[in-house]
Amino acid sequence: MALALALMAALLHAIFGALQKGRHDPWVSRWTIDMGLAALSFPMIFLVPLPEPHMWVIFLAAIPIHFGYKVMQAMAYTKGAYTVVYPVVRGTGPLFTVIGAWFLFGEIFTATQWLGLAVLLAGIFGLAVYNLIFLETARATLGPALLYAVATGLFVAVYTTFDAYGIRATADPFTFLAWFFFLTALDFPLLMLMTPMRRRVAGLPVRPLVTRGLLGAVLAYGSFGSVMLATRLDKVGEAAVLRETSTVFAALIGWLVLRETVGPRRIFLMCLIALGAVIVEIGG
Repeated sequence: MALALALMAALLHAIFGALQKGRHDPWVSRWTIDMGLAALSFPMIFLVPLPEPHMWVIFLAAIPIHFGYKVMQAMAYTKGAYTVVYPVVRGTGPLFTVIGAWFLFGEIFTATQWLGLAVLLAGIFGLAVYNLIFLETARATLGPALLYAVATGLFVAVYTTFDAYGIRATADPFTFLAWFFFLTALDFPLLMLMTPMRRRVAGLPVRPLVTRGLLGAVLAYGSFGSVMLATRLDKVGEAAVLRETSTVFAALIGWLVLRETVGPRRIFLMCLIALGAVIVEIGG
């Protein structure tokens, strides 16, 4: 079950990332998605048991963690191409997550799993070097894009580990999910009340934004919800690494949907990332 949930999270997160990076401003896309999450989550908090008292501290800590992740993600997507930024984000996250899972949960990787992680990182850093040498589009902002991507990967590791702790700390995981999605979706709607942010949505058609927001909210529930349930059922590090097979889906989406040039070398490096994730799962 944990394996199936992690793989579903991988596919859905690749689609989710492409949705945020699509033709709209990434900040606007994230705002519409959070609006959709808040709207969908609000009735759900009345359908689940109330969180235990100690859970409010966990929710309070989760809000700034996920806000930091969303800001770094938006900055990375603003500066770089989807097929450049996404693999670096998803590849650096597992390394930090494995370390965090060892520190917080006492999880220990086998020698085979460390080999898989090394293969995954070889693909990540190989992709970064390749982009630095050969990429022509958005060349001027490539350096900042990669830095934001690594920072986003760090936030991915922090929220993956912390959310795993949170969903294990409550008797009912669906109570955690309903309140988590509602509370962590309020930051960008509030941020968009600021004048500089309001200018980003001025004059944009409403219907496509609403559609994008609701679709993104459903994808977020499927992706983030699946991986959080997977970390409750199995090891946090393994679930986090297996989720990074999303880089293969991201390559296909970037090529087929966003019309970004991928090329055989970059596809090979992205597949190397996925291969590393598979070795980690087999080694466990």
